Amino acid sequence: MTGVSSSPPEPAPRNAPPGTVTEVFLVFLRLGLTSFGGPVAHLAYFREALVERRRWVSERAYADLVALCQFLPGPASSQVGMALGLQRAGLWGMCAAWFAFTMPSVILLVAFAYGVAGAGDLSEAGWVHGLKAAAVAVVAHAVLGMSRTLTPDAPRATIAALTMIIVLLLPTPFILVAAIAVAGLIGLVWLKPAAETFTEGDEFRVRVSKRLAAGCLGLFALLLAGLPLLVGLTGNAYAALVDLFYRAGSLVFGGGHVVLPLLQAETVTTGLVEADTFLAGYGAAQAVPGPLFTFAGFLGASTLEGPGGIPGAVIAIAAIFLPAALLVLGALPFWEALRSHTQVRRALMGVNAGVVGILAAALYDPVFTAGVLDVGLGALLLAIGAFTALNSWKAPAWAVVLVAGVLGWLAL
Repeated sequence: MTGVSSSPPEPAPRNAPPGTVTEVFLVFLRLGLTSFGGPVAHLAYFREALVERRRWVSERAYADLVALCQFLPGPASSQVGMALGLQRAGLWGMCAAWFAFTMPSVILLVAFAYGVAGAGDLSEAGWVHGLKAAAVAVVAHAVLGMSRTLTPDAPRATIAALTMIIVLLLPTPFILVAAIAVAGLIGLVWLKPAAETFTEGDEFRVRVSKRLAAGCLGLFALLLAGLPLLVGLTGNAYAALVDLFYRAGSLVFGGGHVVLPLLQAETVTTGLVEADTFLAGYGAAQAVPGPLFTFAGFLGASTLEGPGGIPGAVIAIAAIFLPAALLVLGALPFWEALRSHTQVRRALMGVNAGVVGILAAALYDPVFTAGVLDVGLGALLLAIGAFTALNSWKAPAWAVVLVAGVLGWLAL
């Protein structure tokens, strides 16, 4: 038979083979040093570094993971990072990913608590404006890339647009969870299974037994209920500090800025931290990379009662991130078993479209409003240049961030 035959379609990309703990640590250390802009920006940095550049997981597996972490209480971006480290190099990989991504900002904020970084209002520095402009470009690049895979047709694009509108019109903490749930329900009812298939390359396998997962979920609940009882019985200052930050990490959805009112009520209102100290630390937290939950380290070091100093910072950081780790370990094994089922996949098609809508909404507010509108034309030009470098020249995000920071320091 003669003629030109069309080449067969390329198979979906498989998850990358298991890596090493050292590899995970070094990759996340770079992210921890350069990931500015808040939790949504962190998700974009993860996607650029681990999905697009290193191909640790497929786009769909990453989107499913983000969707799961949006449902879990705690810092969503940190939970995504923990899960990626777990998938790549097991339990030690999870620890390495969390430690490397978190510790740079913890060290900076604890140093600030000791008065080492007395540089005034860091949030208004030119280099910080440059980093925020770079975050605009990174998030825009992620939204564009994810939309190509997760919203390739009119129904899913419509779900993404509706989710974006809802989140922008109703900017409350719990609206994110509600919007994701609604998107999943629409997907279950409206989207057809034939529109998307679950392939081997979209697996997200973790080496955690269901027995260990159930134990982690049980320990999460036991600590949440038991720590207040322990404090009430003993009055121990160390136990009280653990209880305070463990509850903050357990009861907040959305992470980031959502945890601030709870921390203020638990520390400033109770007299544990002075109001001026809290505000100064919050300003410094805006100027450091990594998760905003590391603000807990500053508060733990600044307490007027109890351990304080470095011991207080260590307790606060461990306690506020422990719920996130327990929930990731507890949820992932069951999640992987569920997400391959047809009905769940239909719902996830809607959920993933909703995730694109949430990221698009966050691209406008707070990423674009804080990074460009509040700064001016110079920040807009810098964001455009950074986006061009990422999207057209395929420059790595860490290099774009560093150059943007220098340009912001010189010009903004």
